[in-house]
Amino acid sequence: MTRRESIKIVGLATASLLINNTLTMANDTNKISFKLNPDLVTIKPNWNGNKLVNNTFVYEPEIQAKKFIDIIKWKWGKNPLKEAKKADTFKLEIIPNNKPTSLNENEVVWLGHSSFIMKIAGKVIITDPILGKLPMIGRLSKLPCKPEEITGLDYILLSHDHRDHCDIPSLKILLAQNPNVKILTTFGLGEIINGISKKHAVQEASWFQEYKTENGLKITYLPAKHWCKRGLTDLNKRLWGSFMIQSAIKTIYFAADTAYDVHFKEIATIFPNIDIAFMPVGAYKPEHIMKENHVSPDEAVQGFNDLKAKHFIPMHYGTFDLSDEPAGEPEQLLKKAQETNTLQGKLHILKPGLVWQMG
Repeated sequence: MTRRESIKIVGLATASLLINNTLTMANDTNKISFKLNPDLVTIKPNWNGNKLVNNTFVYEPEIQAKKFIDIIKWKWGKNPLKEAKKADTFKLEIIPNNKPTSLNENEVVWLGHSSFIMKIAGKVIITDPILGKLPMIGRLSKLPCKPEEITGLDYILLSHDHRDHCDIPSLKILLAQNPNVKILTTFGLGEIINGISKKHAVQEASWFQEYKTENGLKITYLPAKHWCKRGLTDLNKRLWGSFMIQSAIKTIYFAADTAYDVHFKEIATIFPNIDIAFMPVGAYKPEHIMKENHVSPDEAVQGFNDLKAKHFIPMHYGTFDLSDEPAGEPEQLLKKAQETNTLQGKLHILKPGLVWQMG
């Protein structure tokens, strides 16, 4: 085992212990509060905000955290997919694009992982930007543009604090070269942004709250089944979630990071005409570790069907090696779901850098 692998194991094990310890403490003391932003519109009747126990955000029903020994067994154990993963030759096909923000209305370009640039209601939006590598994790696919070519942004959407979604080096670049960009996010991430720049407007929302945006554009923060953590003592001190992005003619759902749960059906009742869903499909094996954190491709399809959306765009695969499955498996499973009509909509597999007209 390399030193890098050992560090990674210790970090994962520590996170697991903190999850268990925090949940136990919360259940013992039972100090409950709710949080929402009083300056934003709340779209769900009788919604008091997200629940906190001992100033820690919780997901209900409670996520069953993995124990220290589970993480150790996974990292030290044999990956049954090791040979399949080694033999896998899958690579995302990168289409160079030196003008990633020069889009027409209702066009989108995937940068890899969960990072998209889209133009909707005349505004240019980027989601969960990560423009380089992750600590201790190499990038499998290159960025299709140079970071300095990402200019003219109106909004940055940050779903949660995990480092593959809220990347400080990427944010420093984007904030420096987009002086008027606004950041739409959730509780606790404003502090991260203010540590980079105090000049940029930040809005923090609870689930089911609508941000203040220009006429013609509506963006709402919505549930996800996930968690947050960046350091040793900040487990779930920040919130996590997903986004609905709407214009007069398009409704687009960005699922961010999530496990499968009833929130997809609930979102569909509030937004019955979703045109496009950007769904995560990677980092799902081993199932006993990942199931409470990420959807598998099959679960992503079920979530998409629950949403009753029309077009399925996969993301969160092929850019970073975060789990045990072969890199090409998500696309294979999605194509099978389409061929068997399990997917109740149209699948669009985007190539990073290629501009796609949102159907």
